Amino acid sequence: MKLHLLSFLDTIKPRPDARKWKYRLKQRMAECGPPPETAASPPAYDDIDSGKQETDGIYPGVPEEKSIEDLKSTDPEESKTLVREEETIDNGLCDVAVIMKAVDLAARRHRRQRRGDPARTPFINHLVGVAYILTNEAKVYDTVTIVAAILHDIIEDTETTYVEIREMFGNEVATIVSECTIDKSQLRDARKKRQIVNASKLSHKAKLVELADKLYNLRDIERVMPVGWTARHKREHFEWLRDYVAVMKGTNEALETAIDEVISRNLK
Repeated sequence: MKLHLLSFLDTIKPRPDARKWKYRLKQRMAECGPPPETAASPPAYDDIDSGKQETDGIYPGVPEEKSIEDLKSTDPEESKTLVREEETIDNGLCDVAVIMKAVDLAARRHRRQRRGDPARTPFINHLVGVAYILTNEAKVYDTVTIVAAILHDIIEDTETTYVEIREMFGNEVATIVSECTIDKSQLRDARKKRQIVNASKLSHKAKLVELADKLYNLRDIERVMPVGWTARHKREHFEWLRDYVAVMKGTNEALETAIDEVISRNLK
C-alpha cells in the first residue's frame, strides 16, 4: 500500500509547492509506517439476507428451522428454560431479558423483509418503533404489551406459529399477537371491512398495539409516500384508518390524539 502510494506521488506533475507537499507526505509516511489493519465492518442487512451461513454466524446456535416442540423434545434443559420464561411473563414481571429475546426473535424472523418506503427500511425498525411509541407516548410499560408489539407481525409475515410464540412468551402474548394478525388470504376490501368489524372485539392490550402500529404507519406515510402509491392511495388509506381507529376510541388518549393530528393534517 505504501509503495503504491509513493509510486503514484512520483507521477504527479510538478506544480507550485508540489515538491514540498510530496516531500512532507513521504516524510510523514516514513515516520508513521504502514497504516494499521482495520477491523471488518459489521454486516449490513443485505449481507445477513444472503444465506443461512451468514445468519448462523451472527446468531450462533439459533435454530431457524426447528420448532419449539422439537427443542422441548430434544433438549430438556431448553424446555425448562422455556417454561421459566413463560411463567415469568405470565406473572407480569417487567423482564428486560424477555423483551430482548422478543427483539432478537423478530430481527431473525423478519431479517429478509423491508418496508415499502423508497429507502427500503429494514422491517425490524417498524417493530421497535411501535414498541417505542407505546413506552414513550402511551406510557405503557408492561412486558406483555411491549413484547406483543415487537412480535405483532411475526405470525402474519413469517413462518412463525402461534404455538411457538405461546411456548416462548406465554399464552397472553400469543393471544395478543394472534388478535393483531391479518388473514391475507382474503381480498383487500373484504379484509379491511372485517378489520373494522373486529376492532371492537380486541382485548385492551391488542388495541394498544394496534393503535401504536397505525400511528407509526401514518407518520411513515406522511413522511414519505410508499413505492407505487399515489395521492389517491394515501387519502383512501388515511380515511380507512380514521374509521378503524374510531372503533377503538377510549383505549389510550395520547395515542388517539396523536393519530387524530396526523389524519387531520392529511385529510384537509
